[in-house]
Amino acid sequence: MPYLRQFLILVLFLGSFGECRSKHSTRERRWTGAVETQKHGTSLAKKPPDVTKSRQLKTEQLLKVDDHDFTMRPAFAGPAIPVGVDVQVESLDSISEVDMDFTMTLYLRHYWKDERLSFTSTTNKSMTFDGRLVKKIWVPDVFFVHSKRSFIHDTTTENIMLRVFPDGHILYSLRVTVTAACNMDFSRFPLDSQSCSLELESYAYTDEDLMLYWKSGDESLSIDDKISLSQFLIQKFHTTSRLAFYSSTGWYNRLYINFTLRRHIFFFLLQTYFPATLMVMLSWVSFWIDRRAVPARVSLGITTVLTMSTIITGVNASMPRVSYIKAVDIYLWVSFVFVFLSVLEYAAVNYLTTVQERRERKLRDRAVREQSLPCACGMSHTRTMMLDGTYSEADTNSLAGYTEAPMVPEEVVPEKQEHMVVHLSMSSESTNTKKKGIRGLRIMQNTHAIDKYSRMIFPGAYVIFNLIYWSVYC
Repeated sequence: MPYLRQFLILVLFLGSFGECRSKHSTRERRWTGAVETQKHGTSLAKKPPDVTKSRQLKTEQLLKVDDHDFTMRPAFAGPAIPVGVDVQVESLDSISEVDMDFTMTLYLRHYWKDERLSFTSTTNKSMTFDGRLVKKIWVPDVFFVHSKRSFIHDTTTENIMLRVFPDGHILYSLRVTVTAACNMDFSRFPLDSQSCSLELESYAYTDEDLMLYWKSGDESLSIDDKISLSQFLIQKFHTTSRLAFYSSTGWYNRLYINFTLRRHIFFFLLQTYFPATLMVMLSWVSFWIDRRAVPARVSLGITTVLTMSTIITGVNASMPRVSYIKAVDIYLWVSFVFVFLSVLEYAAVNYLTTVQERRERKLRDRAVREQSLPCACGMSHTRTMMLDGTYSEADTNSLAGYTEAPMVPEEVVPEKQEHMVVHLSMSSESTNTKKKGIRGLRIMQNTHAIDKYSRMIFPGAYVIFNLIYWSVYC
């Protein structure tokens, strides 16, 4: 009985094993028949493999990088290779007046043809690579003329793209930030417009080896519409090209990205022009203050002068040290002169006041002395004359209208006895003539009149200056 059980198990095992082998052989015959049908009995065209999609070839093998010397330019010893350029300006980061430069971020693209990198592709599709392949092939050596600093962005990897087409055409693009010099003219600052340019040129290859040109003319330069600056209004971007000559190396193709910037004036109106104007107007307040209030007028004048000096210093601190006069300098220094003249005006008023008071004091003292003489009583105007002994009778008769005073005692004039002292009372007619002669000096003697005229002259002159200034520079 146990032998019978073992025999049945063995028979079942052998039966299942044979069934599995028959299924496997049937599957093999099915695949083999399909292959033979494709080889002998069908009319299906065999599709050639696309090498651009093949994973069995490396990039170096596909582009034949190892078969050529890429240290030399394409068509070496032949005609100049044309290299087209286009630029997309991403941002205009900053404009520095102190350093006279600007910072710009842009996408720089090069177009040229290198038949050494051509490959076979039935779909005519290009292949795109990153910056690792750039080090193994020839690329144009374009650099920025007059640049101070520049770098290729490398976050998260180097921002370099290389696109190769089957016929050998190449697109080489990179994202660059460059700081370049800009020769600025500040003679009209801050009412000025500045023109700057970014220049591109091949470093090693002259125009006989490399022809650098704008790929699509003015359309080769594209600008982001969102570009804006805090102090400037971007007016115009345009492209130009010309040849540059170096005495030691020769002629080179140079491309220019030109742009014009116009400065916003509102910031400087608030920070410079309005405060300076207010300080000048504040200095005029002293013309309405009493001339005897010395501390008030002096402190007001000194405050306005120091404030104007601070404004001038602050403006010059943010500007380069140029050797010519700027428009803002003219306005600030003329305003400073007006403020300074208001201080000098009070100095003149104070001095003339002191002189007038001293003169009035002398006149009072003289009047007191003359009133103390006995013969001078009742006389409004007296004058003393010395007459010697040579006068005639007619001369004495001419003095009939005057009051004769007694002779001076001998002790006063002991040596010349013939002298006679006479007090002459001046008539009203001679007094009126003297008043007319000194009427022109009353303005200088009346210090209040100086303040009165200054209240009109200073504002009027400053208004005229402003009209001339803004008409010329605006």
